[in-house]
Amino acid sequence: MKKFVFIGICVMLSQTAKAQQQLLIEPFIGTIDALFKQYAEEKKLPGVAYGIVYQGKLIHSKGIGLSQLPGKIPASPQSVFRIASMSKSFTSMAILKLRDQGKLHLDEPASKYVPELKGQKLVSQDGPEITIRHLMTHGAGFPEDNPWGDRQLGISDAAFSAMLKKGIQFSNNPGTTYEYSNMGFALLGRIIQNVSKKSYQNYIQEEIWKPLGMKNTFWEYEKVPKGSLALGYRYINNEWVEQPMEHDGAYGAMGGMLTTIEDFAKYVAFHLSAWPERNEAEKGPIKRSSVREMQFPWNISGINPANQYPNGKKGMSVTAYGYGLSWTKDYAQRTSIAHSGGLPGFGSQWRIFPEYELGIISFSNLTYAPMGAINMKVLDSLLASTNIKPRAIPVSAILKQRQKELVGILHTWNQAEKSGIFAENFFMDYFPAILQKESDTIFKEVGEIQKVHEILPENQLRGSFRLECERGDLEVSFTLTPENPPLIQEFHIRTIKKAQD
Repeated sequence: MKKFVFIGICVMLSQTAKAQQQLLIEPFIGTIDALFKQYAEEKKLPGVAYGIVYQGKLIHSKGIGLSQLPGKIPASPQSVFRIASMSKSFTSMAILKLRDQGKLHLDEPASKYVPELKGQKLVSQDGPEITIRHLMTHGAGFPEDNPWGDRQLGISDAAFSAMLKKGIQFSNNPGTTYEYSNMGFALLGRIIQNVSKKSYQNYIQEEIWKPLGMKNTFWEYEKVPKGSLALGYRYINNEWVEQPMEHDGAYGAMGGMLTTIEDFAKYVAFHLSAWPERNEAEKGPIKRSSVREMQFPWNISGINPANQYPNGKKGMSVTAYGYGLSWTKDYAQRTSIAHSGGLPGFGSQWRIFPEYELGIISFSNLTYAPMGAINMKVLDSLLASTNIKPRAIPVSAILKQRQKELVGILHTWNQAEKSGIFAENFFMDYFPAILQKESDTIFKEVGEIQKVHEILPENQLRGSFRLECERGDLEVSFTLTPENPPLIQEFHIRTIKKAQD
């Protein structure tokens, strides 16, 4: 039998390759700055701070305009902005840490930890109890509560308890739909407090901020050094009007954090570090698997068949909510994780593309500034204008083994039924005589196999690979079974390129 040449590709970037990937972004830095400058002018943003995180590092950050109009203090990556609902994922992360420690379960009734929830009147008597997971995914049945919820930020624990005891009004029964709820995350803060026996503020500070090295992050704006604090504004009658700041309180778990680009970049890097799945020791505040769980699309929030993207493209967009995070599958079939924040005086957003090890953060001190649009435009333009590649999925040993075995019989299918590499269904779905006839036709067209490229995995048990032949190329794909050892259950082969004259 003719020996084939197998060509491998490196599935994990070397340090040199990573450095080369980072160099690809450098020529685009000027464009990033220009896009933000233009956006700040168009939206009349008093100040903006932004940063790009790539492969675990804050590789570029900058400020535009002013963080405080009095004194003309410039906005910078060290300016402390209120980030509003970007706080929600920290609350979810704290819940998961308590879950991982065995102190609560996500599908338990929330009333187990917040007694004031017992006996609440649902939309109908057959509605289920609210669970912690419902609260984390905006599925508890509470009505959307912006901007009312924004004005509850500083209420006391006693006032929050009194509100709950008076009774909550429901728009839907729990577990039936998605509806954004600040109250749900305020309740998660109460759960953190009741389970940990610490305020949610102290728990998050000690268990998340401190391990990540977030030293310039705060709950109470009065604790921020005055020269560092970004003041919030509205644009009214062609001028910026300063807005009063909300104090820290019982509702802060839904949106009370204040932080800098430099600090928040550490949190973004931690989220990106959850990928790929691997065997090395854990280093973060919570397990990598729990971070990936946060990023999973638990509750569908929207489907738009013709979404208009900032770059002018139209395409399908599917959005869902994870745990304090928004999940999106965009027109280019890229998955991104994000969350916006908005309060009187502030607007913010962060977004990551885990497959590309890439993220962006932007803060502004204008009321409800729509920073998501510029973040998507910058990232989409960056990916389109550079040659950054998505992270490769490591190839499992069994996929490599089955590929080699399959290549050995593709041409003739001789003794295929006795090879032991095919599942029991295979020759009931793919008939030997037809497989042989198909191979004869294909290889008569393309000629002998010259090179076999390494398999490109879709996951641990499915992949495809390219065969370079004398007069054309073939693509072979196959899927393995869940049994041990995994066997080939599905197979496809097709011509993908004609040889050039």
